[in-house]
Amino acid sequence: MNEHKWANCSVQALVNEFFEQDDLHKLAEDTGILLECPLLIIDETFHIAAHFSPPDFSDKLFGDAVSYGMITYEFGAIISKNDALCVGKADYIKLDGSIYKRRFAPLISAGVRLGYLICVDTDGHLQEIPTEIWQQIEMILSKQLFIETSRQDKPFETTEEILMHLLGGGFPSEPYFRLQTANTYLSDFKPTAFALIDLTVYNNEYAGKRQLKEEIRRYFANSHDFVYKGDVFLFLHSKHDINIFAELANEFGLKVIISDPINSLFELPELYRTAHEALEMLIEADLGNMFVSSVANLRTPLMLKNLSHRKDLIPPKLINLAEHDKSKDTMYLETLYYYLISSRSLKKTCDALFTHRNTVLYRIRRIQEDFLIPLDDAAMHTELLLGTALLLFEIKGAAFFANIKNN
Repeated sequence: MNEHKWANCSVQALVNEFFEQDDLHKLAEDTGILLECPLLIIDETFHIAAHFSPPDFSDKLFGDAVSYGMITYEFGAIISKNDALCVGKADYIKLDGSIYKRRFAPLISAGVRLGYLICVDTDGHLQEIPTEIWQQIEMILSKQLFIETSRQDKPFETTEEILMHLLGGGFPSEPYFRLQTANTYLSDFKPTAFALIDLTVYNNEYAGKRQLKEEIRRYFANSHDFVYKGDVFLFLHSKHDINIFAELANEFGLKVIISDPINSLFELPELYRTAHEALEMLIEADLGNMFVSSVANLRTPLMLKNLSHRKDLIPPKLINLAEHDKSKDTMYLETLYYYLISSRSLKKTCDALFTHRNTVLYRIRRIQEDFLIPLDDAAMHTELLLGTALLLFEIKGAAFFANIKNN
């Protein structure tokens, strides 16, 4: 019976390779030979940084990934949703379209997740390999991947790399950014906005059938989609694009955010930061069946979320009003909010609350007389509106304000 290479040797050969060659591709080859398995090393954008496979190995899923240079969004969605991988642990996963299990392990260096090591378990022997060997191998590959991704003198090989460097705040000035894009499509690229698609809620039912990347490129010409920090990033060129997202979101179970308008590509870092916050709110907040939204639609709850820790700024009279609502099951605070945002229009307030005019009049009078809230003082309206909104955000959450925008 033949012994496996890893059973009677250490990973010293990989350590030597790391110091002597400084070559991720050679390290991948040596790792594959040591572990006796095909493998992929992918970066955080799901592109293949290096790979190894024995001459007699055949697997369509593996071969397609190598040929295309990256794994599919469906593949990436599985990684993004896996509980073990999310907390930095390895896991064995069986993928549709392949007869083999795969061992996925995050590659982390200096606390930064750089990518993943994906080993194909062709005969079940990978689970016999001691944890210490896996840890040493993953440490070496992580260090090499870190070195290669952080080289300051490394030229940009693709426009995608330029965009990711821009999103990460890597360009010190707009002229320097323009210099780097001079000979690329980005030099005269004028998208109207961009979209972010979260992969953690992606419905994998269509894996191996209709693939998300194919659908994106079918409906969104010139979108130049790529993965950035676990989300699909794609450019948009017309308002009609947004309508198509509703169909894709329903079909694939997506959560999608549309950014604010793009005036200059150099503004992307700020636009991205806000769009990513909006996407997190869309995923985490209870917004009902809202699958597609925009920064514009969620701007109010986003601002309130960033101010929610400053309850000390809320006028005490409004806090008393909120406490009365809670103890007496009244709606004074919500009535006050609609009254203020409708410029004190009684009709609009009644319509928003679906409440009779006399009931609203009664509430307004109680708010003024019992709680001494100065509604006749126009100079106080901004303070009252902001304080009321902060309290309602705490009580009702982001959905309250998102639904107002949708109505």
